[in-house]
Amino acid sequence: TNPGFVVRITQAGLDYAQEQGIAILEKELAQLKLPDISGDSRVLRVGKVHYELSRLRLRDFQLPYSRITPISNVGLQVSISNAFAELDGDWRVKFLFIRDHGSFDLKVENIYIKILLRLGSDTTGRPTISTPDCSAHISKVRVLFSGKLAWLYNLFHRVIESRLRKILEDKVCDNVAKSVHNELQTYMRTLPVTAKIDNKFGIAYSLVAPPRATAQSLDADLKGEFYSLAHRSPVPFSPLPLAFPSDHERMVYFGASSYFFNTAGIAYHEAGALVFEITEAMIPKDVEFKLDTSVFSAFIPQLEEMYPNMPMKFRLSAPTAPFLTIGPGGISFQPIVDAQAYAILPNSSLAPLFLLSLVSSDTACGDGAEGSLSSPLLSLCRIRLSLKDSAVGTFQVRMMQSLMNILTSNVLLPHLNVQLPGPVAAQRFLSFSQNFLLLGADVRFQPR
Repeated sequence: TNPGFVVRITQAGLDYAQEQGIAILEKELAQLKLPDISGDSRVLRVGKVHYELSRLRLRDFQLPYSRITPISNVGLQVSISNAFAELDGDWRVKFLFIRDHGSFDLKVENIYIKILLRLGSDTTGRPTISTPDCSAHISKVRVLFSGKLAWLYNLFHRVIESRLRKILEDKVCDNVAKSVHNELQTYMRTLPVTAKIDNKFGIAYSLVAPPRATAQSLDADLKGEFYSLAHRSPVPFSPLPLAFPSDHERMVYFGASSYFFNTAGIAYHEAGALVFEITEAMIPKDVEFKLDTSVFSAFIPQLEEMYPNMPMKFRLSAPTAPFLTIGPGGISFQPIVDAQAYAILPNSSLAPLFLLSLVSSDTACGDGAEGSLSSPLLSLCRIRLSLKDSAVGTFQVRMMQSLMNILTSNVLLPHLNVQLPGPVAAQRFLSFSQNFLLLGADVRFQPR
């Protein structure tokens, strides 16, 4: 199934995610629970020594260098190098008739960790994650004992350091595997694949395919389908293929297809939400136009007799769901709108006057140049009118063309552009491709 919405995270985005997430990982690794260690070691000229190390506490775990890279056909690889840790604990030693105890400090240096994360999706469209491979290597372990018999402990500290190195290497990967399975994967199983936009509409964004990793990015193909919460009916068309471009300069890219927008049009139309009223209070004060019957009586003389000097309102609605197409040149959008005119009587009741059909001859997006989102997304060049019904007799609608252009350009379109994505705090650019709109952005993470 082709996606309705695509998300791409580039290497720059993964680098930024790594910067923000490394502090969290350091805290997680600093909570490693290490087991007590005991054993016997034969020391020259002394004999067999029994030692016990207990209450091992990891005081610090720092990761000065790490990197997340996409691995083709697998997912992600997390690489950590030159990490170091500091531990302390209690020791106890017994040999012959001598017993002693105290504390020790342990420094672990040059820790190298490589974790492979396999990304996939389940039958519900939720992401899955597993760890097919993990390796950890520690180059140097130094232990410093404090106590009366320090000379004795120094004779067999290499044995203890070797055991600690092995335990730490195994424990790191063991903890990583458990965290991925018990926490990450468990969390992903709870991820919703739909979301409510409001009390009438929702959007489905389940994965339609496993996440796709290349050497430069990680792409996620999502359903991207709007629907009505009251009644979810099948969409009468399928999403078209999206040839996602090879852009990798920004941290993230979002590709919204014409399917994404058109399912929204269907859902809102079926719910009767594509209704908009224009009253005189909504007309900007700098537009010298008064919405009343005296203005329209110049084109409809009978209004002066039937409803003299009465305020008016228009109720705009879409008889069919709006449909748009997206191409390299921009968005082609030719909506059909019914405009029902009313006279507002002194008792506030409405008297229907006439019903017009408004068809746009040219509705398009802005130029899509980088950083141009401060300009309106939708602009209207010209509309075409026809009379569908009238309670005040027939009249020539062609003469009303300029008045309706004023209403749509100064009231309707500004309202629509407020609802559409406008300038954002992040750096971004907008461009148009065949069947989808592409938004690229650099993001900043702000902890709550």
